Amino acid sequence: MDRGAKSSAWVIVVVIGYALSSSLLAIMNKVAMMAFPFPSVLLILQYLTCVVVVMGLGRLGVLHHESLNLATIKSFFLAAVVFYLALFTNTKLLLHANVDTFIVFRSSTPLLVAIAESLFMKKAWPSKYTFSSLCIIFLGAVAYVSSDRDFTVKAYSWAFAYLFTITVEMVYIKHIVMSVGLSTWGLVLYNNFLALLFSPFFFFASGEIGQLQVWRSGSTLFPPSTWVPVFVCCILGLSISFFGFAARRAVSATAFTVIGVTNKLLTILINVIFLPHASMLGTCSLLLCIVGGVVYQQSTSSPSPPPPQAKPPTHSLNRDEEMGAEDGGEGGGGQDSPNALLLRDEKSEE
Repeated sequence: MDRGAKSSAWVIVVVIGYALSSSLLAIMNKVAMMAFPFPSVLLILQYLTCVVVVMGLGRLGVLHHESLNLATIKSFFLAAVVFYLALFTNTKLLLHANVDTFIVFRSSTPLLVAIAESLFMKKAWPSKYTFSSLCIIFLGAVAYVSSDRDFTVKAYSWAFAYLFTITVEMVYIKHIVMSVGLSTWGLVLYNNFLALLFSPFFFFASGEIGQLQVWRSGSTLFPPSTWVPVFVCCILGLSISFFGFAARRAVSATAFTVIGVTNKLLTILINVIFLPHASMLGTCSLLLCIVGGVVYQQSTSSPSPPPPQAKPPTHSLNRDEEMGAEDGGEGGGGQDSPNALLLRDEKSEE
């Protein structure tokens, strides 16, 4: 298998891995918070799992990651802050709204990411076909909001906060991934280690410590119905960390964002079967978002027309150039010209 085929196969693997992890994690986060309604604590457990597993497997020689050092921590710190805020607003949104609301705001990000990529990362503006597909996704999101029967100001405040932070995260993390020079496991370690460091600040600032004490006094701490979904969330958090960073290396920020939207079809299917979900109109709006993602994929995967070939100069060669061409002076097919042989003899004598 040549290098190009291996590269294409790896892209397929990481995209599928990211799609499955992303689809299932959205559901499991909601399930976990229905039994354990503490987003900050859930995130701390996910970050801690990633750090312990990566460092442990690194010590055993199963995988390779760069060692923690102050210089890289400084360059990665802001990216970790943005990453934490995106996940924190994500879990807060899932706590106060259903999974459909999360999906529809997640579906609105490709259009914003495409604009941000063009403005701040000097990417080419999307073609009309591509831009139209992103608008379809956005219109599906607007249609969903208009049909939401469970609209609350608190839920949508977290939704818009999530929309802003995830857009910044998609663009900025892509920049860091391509410039910081870490391996995929190194990115996973640094990102989760730094997020773990300032997680306690959000835990205390959000007032969850008091709520956790009340919850502990009124229930058995970590019954199976609580710790099983929390444990699964931690495993999926590790999975999405690896496949997410690997996919960011392989595709553009906008394409990565659209992958995150289209894979939510599985999330919708599971959500409709097992969890409280949107109305029929709301579900159709979500499917419109998915259709927009498919159209985007078609618009970016279709081959671009080859550039026009430059016409050869029309002026005629002079007689000396014709003789040189006939003697093989340019193409290397015929015998050397007498002048070329003379020059070669002079150089050999020197």
